[in-house]
Amino acid sequence: MYAHIRGVVSQIMQDRVVIDACGIGYELFCSAETRKHLAVGKEHKLLTHFHIALSQDVMSLYGFETEEERAMFRRLIGVTRVGPKLALSVLSVLTVSDIAGAILTENAAAFDKVPGMGRKTAARVLLELKEKIGKDEMVSVGLPEAAATGIDIRTEAIAALVSLGYDGVTAGRAVAAVGECSKVEDMITQALRELARKG
Repeated sequence: MYAHIRGVVSQIMQDRVVIDACGIGYELFCSAETRKHLAVGKEHKLLTHFHIALSQDVMSLYGFETEEERAMFRRLIGVTRVGPKLALSVLSVLTVSDIAGAILTENAAAFDKVPGMGRKTAARVLLELKEKIGKDEMVSVGLPEAAATGIDIRTEAIAALVSLGYDGVTAGRAVAAVGECSKVEDMITQALRELARKG
């Protein structure tokens, strides 16, 4: 129904913004990532998604800074028992790259810090979106090309780092930063070096 809205940002709230376009104030629910790009009084363009919750008879408008974020939002709300509110929570905690990487490497721990999302829901996201996230897409959303190879080794390396006490997102990002390795042990070692370097 709406592809995008361009106007002056009149309000920024905890989970939404109001954009004044042609004298109409449009309320758009946005992720924390999208809200970081906005400033009150400045003109901005947001991509949109119009959502109707038939069970509650509610219509809502969602705004996104990038096409990648909107596409991931639409994939997430297509997952059983994942509504728009939870999808926005995911996008407020994880980047699109984090989500794509978590799905490809079956890293359910990456969703641990998302409010309202338990391991069962995370597992459902991984299961239902596994076939919808291609390795080429992982590259296109900003991860290095090497991260799209050796998925099985990367999955094992992330699981090992999580068992060592690292959270899922940190483990996933560290492993994504490592080039190709033929052995999982080598990947874990390089990922630990990456973590030490950043720490």
